[in-house]
Amino acid sequence: MRVDVPIGHPDFGKAIPCECKLKEIEESRLSDLRRISNLGLLSRMTFDSFVAEGYGLNPEMQRNLRKAYELAKEFAENPKGWLILFGGYGCGKTHLAAAIADHRLSQGKPALFVVVPDLLDHLRAAFSPTSEVPYDERFEEVRTAPLLILDDLGTQSSTPWAQEKLYQILNYRYNAQLPTVITTNRELEEIDARLRSRMADPALCSIYTILAPDFRGSGADRAGSELSSLSLHGDKTFENFDLRTHELDVEERENLRRAFAIAKEFAEKPQGWLVFTGEYGCGKTHLAAAIANCRVERGYPALFIFVPDLLDHLRATFSPASLVSYDRRFEEVRTAPLLILDGLGTQSATPWAREKLYQIFDYRYNARLPTVITTEETIEEIDPGLRARILDLSICTPYAILAPSYQGGRIKKRKGRRVKK
Repeated sequence: MRVDVPIGHPDFGKAIPCECKLKEIEESRLSDLRRISNLGLLSRMTFDSFVAEGYGLNPEMQRNLRKAYELAKEFAENPKGWLILFGGYGCGKTHLAAAIADHRLSQGKPALFVVVPDLLDHLRAAFSPTSEVPYDERFEEVRTAPLLILDDLGTQSSTPWAQEKLYQILNYRYNAQLPTVITTNRELEEIDARLRSRMADPALCSIYTILAPDFRGSGADRAGSELSSLSLHGDKTFENFDLRTHELDVEERENLRRAFAIAKEFAEKPQGWLVFTGEYGCGKTHLAAAIANCRVERGYPALFIFVPDLLDHLRATFSPASLVSYDRRFEEVRTAPLLILDGLGTQSATPWAREKLYQIFDYRYNARLPTVITTEETIEEIDPGLRARILDLSICTPYAILAPSYQGGRIKKRKGRRVKK
């Protein structure tokens, strides 16, 4: 149809779709958006089905998860700016993002939900001669979607083409200030610098980190992790720690008493790093396990693991039979709310092992994540990369336990020199 307008009007002589045709076009567009979003597979993820208090969480995590739920609901009612949800695997961020899309679609409003690797696959498929939708049209649908929800940013293959496409999409939406939701388990510092600069703009973006552990784990898993060997040290508590007052000399007794006090203080409020050095059997593993047991008893997650076992777990993910990907396992360790690494220095010192440990330590150092390390090595013997972080006393408390090995009430005489703090 043509609109009755005077000569010179921008619409003079133009064919304009009628109201019925416009409705048909819009319905077709909404149907297409639903199809490529795959939201049907996540239709169970609604606000009604989201457990805002989680399962077995401590009060701090309950408040944090409830706040995330409220932010998502508020955004779904009035999408403005960008909402960026950070968090580990299974913390609920995808559920909340899908719930936002479901809420908008249930109100007849367009919303495009797509997992980032799937989005890139859709764009690549558009180059195929058999594709029903040309690339330009598909790209424009995504770039200009009234509400775009990108799930799992950072899990895509980081090829130059993928980085360029994501930048083009997000840069356009940033400049146009189009409502956008992003979920990721990566830290902001790990994301491509061009995307990071837009995601970090407080004038447009609201960033929220979900602290809850994996919803899909059992109660035991939420208290720690299937990686954790804490169950083997369940008997190691502060209450049954032996200060060995009748065995040690004055200096050693005072030194061990101080180590005990430092560990208890850390368990009350884990901040920064705590590193216990000392010979085998001096009590450092007992204190580290007591910290973990204390936190878990109070409902907080703690990952306690023997360093060689940690590296074995990471290597095992490369097996075709592994049920867990390497990325997921590695991320679980380096982002653990409280990580306790027992026996540093007992692992095989291969270049691969050193690199993995350095990546874990470097990330946790920069993120200021609570970490406890035990080692038989002196500070001088520790790998230089880690040693530099341990010697940063604004973050780390290194403490050398002077007590010799405890063996059923008998003292094993130490060999060599003492390790001083």
